[in-house]
Amino acid sequence: MIDFVHPALLFIVGALPIPFLTGAIRTIYLVLVTVLAVLAVVMMQPGSYGAAQFLGQAILIAKVDKLSIVFATVFTIMSLIGTVYALHVPRPGQHVAAFVYIGSSLGVVFAGDYLTLYLFWEIMAFASAYLVFANGGRQAIGAGFRYLMVHITGGVVLLGGIILHGHSTGSLLFGPIGEMGPGTYLILAGFLLNAAVPPLNAWLTDAYPEATVTGAVFMSAFTTKTAVYVLARAFPGTELLVWLGTVMALYGVIYAVLENDCRRLLAYHIVSQVGYMVAGIGIGTEMAVNGATSHAFAHILYKALLFMGAGAVIYVTGRRKLTELGGLHKTMPVTVALYMVGAFAISAFPFFSGFVTKSMVIAAAGDDHRALVVLALTMASSGTFLHTGLKLPYYMFFGTDRKLEAREPPLNMLVAMAMAAVLCIAIGVFPQPLYALLPYPVDFEPYTGSHVTESLGVLMFTALGFVLFLRALDPENTISLDTDWFYRKGARAFMWLAERPLARYEQVVSNMSETAALPFLHWAARAGLRIDLVGVDAVVNGVARSILRGGQTLRRLQTGVVTHYALAMIVGVVAATVVFTVAWR
Repeated sequence: MIDFVHPALLFIVGALPIPFLTGAIRTIYLVLVTVLAVLAVVMMQPGSYGAAQFLGQAILIAKVDKLSIVFATVFTIMSLIGTVYALHVPRPGQHVAAFVYIGSSLGVVFAGDYLTLYLFWEIMAFASAYLVFANGGRQAIGAGFRYLMVHITGGVVLLGGIILHGHSTGSLLFGPIGEMGPGTYLILAGFLLNAAVPPLNAWLTDAYPEATVTGAVFMSAFTTKTAVYVLARAFPGTELLVWLGTVMALYGVIYAVLENDCRRLLAYHIVSQVGYMVAGIGIGTEMAVNGATSHAFAHILYKALLFMGAGAVIYVTGRRKLTELGGLHKTMPVTVALYMVGAFAISAFPFFSGFVTKSMVIAAAGDDHRALVVLALTMASSGTFLHTGLKLPYYMFFGTDRKLEAREPPLNMLVAMAMAAVLCIAIGVFPQPLYALLPYPVDFEPYTGSHVTESLGVLMFTALGFVLFLRALDPENTISLDTDWFYRKGARAFMWLAERPLARYEQVVSNMSETAALPFLHWAARAGLRIDLVGVDAVVNGVARSILRGGQTLRRLQTGVVTHYALAMIVGVVAATVVFTVAWR
């Protein structure tokens, strides 16, 4: 029996044949790989695999424990759902990118050392960027390049932190970080960027709405959740994360108020929901880490369901702004019903997945005597229901009928949405199987009378506020400025600097070289040539000619007649005698 088959290899290697497959064979192959990955995770045993040495450092390709298994489980389940949702896509490039993206995310989850983690971390960024570029058009390409630049910058920061951390500790094995130092702060910054913690969040709300309909579903599931995983692995109990997560939860909800783009609104709620997870990791108790982990599990499923519902609308109508949508409940009733399951789940309605996971994080904050955190997270939950559960479906599916020609999306998209919806309900009704996967033993009962009553009270008052202030919530066809304003403006300032002052300076230097430096260099080259020809070559040629003439003279003296040689010897002896006599005197 094989204890461990790395699911990352199933996806990355499995992506290679996809461009050569078509039709039903490709469909069967895509589903088969994802099913095998789910089975590989279900059957794997805890332990360390792939230990080696590299440049004198211990490398561990895969470390399997309860924390990595729970994330790998939901990642592979999501890979199956997302693949089914994308089966109608004819272009193989999107399937290849999705498989590499999923595989690299799983590589991060099982990485036992920082070098392995960094390798998969960077592959993940480039593979996901393709899902933005694949949508085509000026906006998508611009968003894709901004996405890449931000993640490349984050990767450089992470790599710098890894090097400093490895130098200070002498080890690159990935695990809980104790004492904080320059290297660990850089590692934390790299992780926080992928978690979309403000002000490092704008890449998410910029890129996700511009991705392909199916690509956005995959992106909503993996990048931020791998960041949650590495934070849970390396930084549990870090106080800073409590407050960053709390700010995230409110920040995403506030910005969602201003949004008109349905997928951008959902993207802001990713920021908000990840805030619960980051805050839970920061609290660091067993219940809090369990809550963050279980909420990541539930969030991947219901957020994918929400993106699938919005994607279905975009697919059949070509519209994504709330001011352009409405009246679709008549022609897309199944999509509406499935979307609302995700809306109830993210809003933490009883008997839906968000209720049993989000409640654990809030309860952990209460047990840790953090009243302000409890209040902020509860307010964020109310805001989530207001915008994702009420505002978005009202204006997208109901509201003013825009007379759009619409229909239900392809069957595979509905099947994928139904799969996610069933899991959202199943986790809410039967949370114990999920609790059994969590890193620590669970001692939490969500369905108490007081808890259910309090939750329903908050949700019903939120619904009442929505009805009373409906007109105030009407979407406006505007663009919200976020922290991406700084690097957008910064990029324009850089381009102005490059095209104006720097270009002009380069032109001045070029002109000076052409009018002064180059003529002098040409004159010096010609003078050198003359010196070489008239002086050096003349001397060398003169010596050569002298040697040649001497040689020719000596050759004429070599007549080959013996008497001539005898006479020469006698002359030589007489000359030597004369010289010797003169010298002796």
